[in-house]
Amino acid sequence: MPADAPARPVFPYAAVPAYDQGRLTGVSLVFPDKTLQAFGKNSGERETRAARDAAASGKTPVFLGAGLGQGIAAFLEASDLPVAVVDRQEPLLAATGVRGRYQADPRVAWIDAPSPELAAKAVAAWLRSRGFPEAAIIADPIQLRLDPEVCRAVSQRVEALHSPLFREAFGYAKFAAAAPRVLLLRSDYFLCREIQAACERLGFAVMSVDAGSGRGQTGFIERFLEAAREFKPDFVITVNHLGLDREGGFTALLERMRLPLASWFVDSPRLILHDYAGLVSPFVAIFTWDKGAVPALREFGFEHVSFLPLATDETRFAPPARAVDADHPWRSRVSFVGESMLRPAAENAALLVEYPKLLGRVGELAKAFAARPEREARELMRARHPEAYAEYLALPDEETRLALELLVTWEATRLYRFERVSRLILFSPLIVGDAGWKKSLAAFGRAWRWHGPIDYYRDLPGFYPRSDINFNCTSMQMKGAVNQRVFDVPACGAFVLTDEREQLAELFEIGKEVIVYQGPEEIEDLVRYYLSHESERTAVAQAGRARVLAEHTYVHRLRAMAEAMRAIYS
Repeated sequence: MPADAPARPVFPYAAVPAYDQGRLTGVSLVFPDKTLQAFGKNSGERETRAARDAAASGKTPVFLGAGLGQGIAAFLEASDLPVAVVDRQEPLLAATGVRGRYQADPRVAWIDAPSPELAAKAVAAWLRSRGFPEAAIIADPIQLRLDPEVCRAVSQRVEALHSPLFREAFGYAKFAAAAPRVLLLRSDYFLCREIQAACERLGFAVMSVDAGSGRGQTGFIERFLEAAREFKPDFVITVNHLGLDREGGFTALLERMRLPLASWFVDSPRLILHDYAGLVSPFVAIFTWDKGAVPALREFGFEHVSFLPLATDETRFAPPARAVDADHPWRSRVSFVGESMLRPAAENAALLVEYPKLLGRVGELAKAFAARPEREARELMRARHPEAYAEYLALPDEETRLALELLVTWEATRLYRFERVSRLILFSPLIVGDAGWKKSLAAFGRAWRWHGPIDYYRDLPGFYPRSDINFNCTSMQMKGAVNQRVFDVPACGAFVLTDEREQLAELFEIGKEVIVYQGPEEIEDLVRYYLSHESERTAVAQAGRARVLAEHTYVHRLRAMAEAMRAIYS
């Protein structure tokens, strides 16, 4: 223990339990000069009644003293909410056995900080992690007598969290001005830079707060509250639900603040949400890059769900200022930028080594998923592979089931990409991505070139114009949606050949603004044709760029998001 840490309390009594036919009936606290009875005749009934009242009102209890444990038991039986128990009276806890009974129960948070101030801070942090729910103090009389300073400090802190100051800080009118104020939950994900830049170009007031690498972490909640109090945003933006915890504490906090959140999914919502409870809230609006995901998100319970496809930052992805140099290492007639998917498939397979029978089915499931219209691996198993689906349901927990879904999805993507990228070998393509491509395409010898991963921001805007044909091959986590490359390549004035996706026709005029292949058998002929017809290739690239600039920049997307949020929440 550090030298300046508060010392643990010294207990000036001995706790002696009393039993009647094996049932604990009371505890005597024996002091040097007196003896006290810890619990009166009706203590258990009083605990139970207070706990049931809290459950009926939807409040989260903070027990000052564990008592006989009957209040804890009554609340957990009547409610799905967790409880906090503030009790550092070790002799009394040992005599009742309550702490031992609930020590491992994840619904019970034990707080035994060595000082009143630290106990109050611990309770505040616990309530903050739960989204500041309305709390009910349930105090055991003997605790008030044994530890009055702790009880007073905790009670005052809980009262402060529910004071008018909180409502005053966050009860301001939203969308009162013409230009919204946007608080961005920032991460390393590429889209966050684009969102902030687009908001600034639109004239929105924008502030960002680091969401960290996890979901609902205490440090993030503190940073968020400080930023929201200072900045007073009209709404919050996050990508792929980053910052939200599984238990729903952050969404509960947003409801108390009356502060709406726009969560933009640009990866599979199913693979992110995967049955997390507590994430549905009227103050959470969902935007998804895949129109096909809208029905499933509404079935999940979200009231406000909108289609918002990807786009490009046309200030970054733009035609080169001077002619492309013919001897640059990136210069190619045909190129593909993307991951082989060997690594993510292997990582998820490693999580399923205890299920060899199920792993043996993955190849078949992946081939079927790549070929069939089902949008999710789980949906495919349920509809077409009942034996595999039964084994999937029998897996021990949601995390393991998710590993199987991810494995099928990434293995399907690996097979899908290999089949299509290998059709480019006749044209000596440049493949940019992970070293897994060396293994995947080893049989083709030196008929192709490999380059390691390049930076999205620093390198890709200069890479695309150096390829006559930029080949695109979409991930299997997006069966209908289009990916980033379909916008970025034409923004650079370059030509893209992409696989057919049902939502592509809503965004571009196929055959004029973008060229598609419907199956791998069409790839070689289309590549050969457009390599030998430069003027047609240039016309398509120019038409695609014109459409991107007119409709598909992040300025367009953030304007649409802000208008939708104002319509819902103003």
